[in-house]
Amino acid sequence: MDDKTLISLVEKFGASDLAELTLEDGATRLVLRKETAIRAIAAAAAVGAQETPGAAGAQGAAGTLVTLSALGVSGAQGAQSALGAPGAPVHLGLPARIETSNDPASLAASAGEMVTSPIVATFYASPTPDAPAYAPVGKRVKSGETLCILEAMKMMNHLEAEFDCEIISVKAKNGDLVEYGQSIFEVKRT
Repeated sequence: MDDKTLISLVEKFGASDLAELTLEDGATRLVLRKETAIRAIAAAAAVGAQETPGAAGAQGAAGTLVTLSALGVSGAQGAQSALGAPGAPVHLGLPARIETSNDPASLAASAGEMVTSPIVATFYASPTPDAPAYAPVGKRVKSGETLCILEAMKMMNHLEAEFDCEIISVKAKNGDLVEYGQSIFEVKRT
């Protein structure tokens, strides 16, 4: 298959309503999939893994890890343009297991709100390694009080409480790298 034919085929596929196209010409096999089709396959694979006990991927409770080769994606051009290198992991932001309960005791126990990291940073619970933590479990914190320090690019950012609350649990350990949006504290409004 020459370059001109290949380019024409890719352009026509892009303009079409097709989600997937497989073409075999002698020793050459071309598979074109639109990103929406790949994501749909990945989501279906993740849902199937959730329904199977003990089938959590390498990400455990954080999500399911799916590789392009596991999704049946072939063809270096299609894989690279859609999601990266062939065989590269595709992290789906889906929980590996979802637990629900109608039990009032468990609902009351999980009634806390999460305080999340506004930036990617290193978490520090106290101003110095031997100082007490700003917000240990059980402490009642006033609005504007420092909960922790988030270090990013050698800048020490004080994360302050947005409302009066009690610390139910601390989700990060001293020195941990926290991601944007990651839960750091579970709190209960007071």
